[in-house]
Amino acid sequence: MAAVTVRRIVGAGNDEAEWRASRWLGDLADKDAGVLLSGHRRLLVLSPHPDDETLACGGLMHAAARAGLEVALLAVTDGEACYPGDRAWTRARLRSHRPRELAHALAALDVDARIYRAGLPDGGVSSAFDILLAAINSLIRPGDLVLAPWERDGHPDHDAVGNAALRAVPATGARLLRYPVWAWHWLDPAAAHAPFNAFRVPLSPAAHAAKREAVACFASQLGTGVPPVADPILPPHVVARFERPFEVYLR
Repeated sequence: MAAVTVRRIVGAGNDEAEWRASRWLGDLADKDAGVLLSGHRRLLVLSPHPDDETLACGGLMHAAARAGLEVALLAVTDGEACYPGDRAWTRARLRSHRPRELAHALAALDVDARIYRAGLPDGGVSSAFDILLAAINSLIRPGDLVLAPWERDGHPDHDAVGNAALRAVPATGARLLRYPVWAWHWLDPAAAHAPFNAFRVPLSPAAHAAKREAVACFASQLGTGVPPVADPILPPHVVARFERPFEVYLR
């Protein structure tokens, strides 16, 4: 995640209690992780900022590693823009710190991922869309299962990565699934119908526990680093959205 000023992402957003009561979220069909991964040679995760992959896909990444799949990760930005103006958590410090948090999170997930860092500007990915598209095209292999942000997630970096994936994947022989992150902040949990064609992937107890441990590795985002952050990107009510015993993927 990263700091945002997008119109949809304002205020505290939806409380997780509202999502627990959401009929359309509860009615999404379940798909077993093993079945979903079967037939794929590699899991390729496209992550706008270090932590998006863990929040949205940590359970499935854990399952892929347990199943013996190779896991690759494109870290599109280094997440350096999340605390603009903060004297302690400067862009330079975050640029070096957040990739280390990512490495610790992957270790907690027991995922030995090959990480590719695109180094695009946090908050400005859309301005480097052609570079992003080339980076994705250079990584995709036939038989990959590619995970990318939903192209309507509401954060400009997420939307840019999602749109690039929609452009790049279809002609490659790979399969694309999209994941929501910021959408849980602004979507309507009380809507009569689901806003997308999606399914849930239940997490095994081991995957669920590993994901919680991995999320805890992002101290800079949780506000628990040194020095602490008064207004962190991932306060408890936001983290709660990603502590569910399932993950959601769009077809």
